[in-house]
Amino acid sequence: MDPESALPSTHRTYTTTTTTIDTTVRFDPSYVRSLPGTLKVAQLVLNLLGFICVSVARNSRAHNANWFSFVSMGGFWITLILLLLFLFHIIEKLHFIPWLLAETVYCAIWTFIYFTAATAVSSMSNYEGVFIAASVFGYIAMLVYGFDAYLKYISWKAGELAQGNRKTTTTTVPT
Repeated sequence: MDPESALPSTHRTYTTTTTTIDTTVRFDPSYVRSLPGTLKVAQLVLNLLGFICVSVARNSRAHNANWFSFVSMGGFWITLILLLLFLFHIIEKLHFIPWLLAETVYCAIWTFIYFTAATAVSSMSNYEGVFIAASVFGYIAMLVYGFDAYLKYISWKAGELAQGNRKTTTTTVPT
């Protein structure tokens, strides 16, 4: 005989589930060795290399070069801020922000604008060879941002957290 079937019909069992996320700010250098961390570091390096290539060109004031400089430095600073937020686990403290969705949108936008910037600067390759190098770095950055956007999208659709783990506690209370 089932123990609950012997109870009066007014007996009910309530289950309470509590989800907690560790929100302590701490430095975690192991993030750089993870795939998302490695992608961010690669994006930083490609942004910086592309910017340097365009900056040393004699025609660095041309509108195509300025567009590429804006894209590479914008990507550098935004990605650096995101990397620092992840390195110090500040993302977990701000867990109410849909980080995976935000990063998916950011990476997708940067994929597109890197395509336009790399194409614009490659059109100037007749003037200086350094623009060829900048466009190569730009196209590689476009691919890295696109791959990162894809991974973030998959994680977002799966309902994963951007960083950290959920700790779920289930309590069953008979009343």
